Amino acid sequence: MKRTGAGTIRTSDVGSKVRLQAWVHRRRDHGGVLFMDLRDRSGRVQVVVHPDRAPEVASGMEDVRLEWVIEIEGEVALRAPDAVNSKLPTGEVEVVASSGRVLSRCEPLPFSIDGVGEASEETRLRYRYLDLRRSELAENLRLRHRVVMESLKYFDEQDFIHVETPILTRSTPEGARDYLVPSRVHRGSFFALPQSPQLFKQILMVAGVERYFQICHCFRDEDLRADRQPEFAQIDVEMSFVEVSDVLSLTEGLIGRLFPLIGSEPEPPFLRLTYDDAMRRYGSDRPDLRTDIEIVDLTDALGSSAFRGFRQAVEEGGVVRAIAVKGAADASRRMVDGWNDIAQQQGAVGVLPLRRRDGEVLFQVKNVLTDGEKESAAQALHLADGDLALLVAGPEVSTSAALGALRGELAREYGLLDEDAFRFLWVTDFPLVEWSASEGRWTSVHHPFSSPRLDELNLLDSDPGAARSMTHDLILNGTEVGGGSIRIHDSALQKKVFGLLGIGEEEARERFGFLLEALSYGAPPHGGIAFGLDRLVMLMAGASSIREVIAFPKTASAVCLMTDAPSLVDSEQLGELGIRVPPRPAS
Repeated sequence: MKRTGAGTIRTSDVGSKVRLQAWVHRRRDHGGVLFMDLRDRSGRVQVVVHPDRAPEVASGMEDVRLEWVIEIEGEVALRAPDAVNSKLPTGEVEVVASSGRVLSRCEPLPFSIDGVGEASEETRLRYRYLDLRRSELAENLRLRHRVVMESLKYFDEQDFIHVETPILTRSTPEGARDYLVPSRVHRGSFFALPQSPQLFKQILMVAGVERYFQICHCFRDEDLRADRQPEFAQIDVEMSFVEVSDVLSLTEGLIGRLFPLIGSEPEPPFLRLTYDDAMRRYGSDRPDLRTDIEIVDLTDALGSSAFRGFRQAVEEGGVVRAIAVKGAADASRRMVDGWNDIAQQQGAVGVLPLRRRDGEVLFQVKNVLTDGEKESAAQALHLADGDLALLVAGPEVSTSAALGALRGELAREYGLLDEDAFRFLWVTDFPLVEWSASEGRWTSVHHPFSSPRLDELNLLDSDPGAARSMTHDLILNGTEVGGGSIRIHDSALQKKVFGLLGIGEEEARERFGFLLEALSYGAPPHGGIAFGLDRLVMLMAGASSIREVIAFPKTASAVCLMTDAPSLVDSEQLGELGIRVPPRPAS
């Protein structure tokens, strides 16, 4: 008899003989009659062992405990009407055991598999093989599988070729530290694990592949957070002879295939904002559109007021801006102090509340704004009675950052965030470069291979900070889930951008000579995008961390608690690689 999936049994199977091989999820002894819920990948089903009908089975199952692996053969029967479990697909049936045996025993569990009595994340990661038995994580893995399979189908239908690029490559500066792999054969030399397949996929365009994609692993040695891991997966895409609109349309087609997997159908085309517009309206280059709170510019209305804080900010080239929050007029001084701290963390001086209450507009600093100025600001903010606005004055960058951070905080605090929605948008035309005061040079906002807008090439010499790039980020609910650009396909322009970034000819030749050489052999115009597979699945699953959608993740300190990696290696192995590790300093 073949094995039957526990979660596949239905009323149509009543009277059939089945064989179950599964884990014991629950066990209940009702006066000698043993009830067990057996669980496998397909789901759960109830098994009944009657000691009078199957005494050998009852005896053999007497010591069985949770998470033991057992085999049961028996007949499918209907449950009694008052015993139906409507929460389970198998809840109308049960398997009456006729034979059974123990396949594997289980030690006492460090935490409950059914989620009762939550364990710490450290314990869950230490026993990840148990954690993955939990229904939530098992479903996350199944969702991830469906996303991968649907992506493969979609790109195949779009005439893309799946090409694998090397894992062992050379170190190139791409914005984060590389993970280095020492070479035994070439002592003193190192491979690097790829931060992305960026250079290889561009070379594939030079090779005439034209439409490439890959589900690949990337590695970055950087500080971790809830949506970041040292190794991560991305859906990587590159196309020849395309414009930005082609990449965006292709992406929207993919999203249209993936989100029905969770019962959502986003409608293309997605909202498109330039970087400048996103910062001005939302204070972020990855705004969360699940709230309609928007930044309002009050510079004209209040910049010439008698209030020195506003007037001086504008005289020094700054702005006065604000956000309005419905129903927040009664916010306490303590709450305002907390919001003030958030604003200051973003570099702003602080926030000043403006309230409409009982038909009157009230400003925190009394007698500095006229009634007309207060009313003008309230109207610009569409303040209704009972609403609150937070005003910030100062340099545009810090003002936008402060209001952007407050926008999300207050939306959550006052229930103005549509938690169940999926809101996509594109942010385009990022600055090409930004000035790094610590390094004393221009650095790439995306990466060195993104093309400047061709109508702004003259700015590379006269005003690099004003030059925009042909870049595009896909944002979902305040999280960047994809990013790409039209690439530089002209070797001369690529050298010029390298020079702008402080990468001289010799360094460019040393680190990127193979790319520059490839671009000189008839490179087609090309562009693409890469999607963070882990982040995308995390959002689709409603998980709080990408660790919840990765089978074997690392902790926030980049450690695998299950395998205790990274680990020390013996001196003989290090000697073969020509490496000597200095002793650890005494604590």
